Amino acid sequence: MLHMAATSQIRLDTEGRAYYRRKRAAGKTHLEAMRCLKRRISDAVYRQLVADASRAAAASVIDEAQAGPGGHCGATDEFSAVDLLPHIDTSDQPLPDPQPRRYAATSSGRKTLSPDVLPRTG
Repeated sequence: MLHMAATSQIRLDTEGRAYYRRKRAAGKTHLEAMRCLKRRISDAVYRQLVADASRAAAASVIDEAQAGPGGHCGATDEFSAVDLLPHIDTSDQPLPDPQPRRYAATSSGRKTLSPDVLPRTG
């Protein structure tokens, strides 16, 4: 993914392209400049992941503070763990036994020719 992002950055007129050109002007080879650009992209991705994680952690603290009676957001007192399931869907019901076979199973799926039908070689 980082390689595709770096290649796209170089192809289009972006900050990544300017960074790549600065590295090339500084005497780096194509591969060295690509490695530098990929590292810069990976650093930006990491910073975004850390920011998203901290934002999610802050949101979960707020959600826990607003949690319902069961300690979870949206929990109710209507059902408990010992109650029966309120509704059994058709996919939750057991399947019936398989139907018996109408025909006897063959020993192999291949057809064989009798020896008198085989062509003679020789």
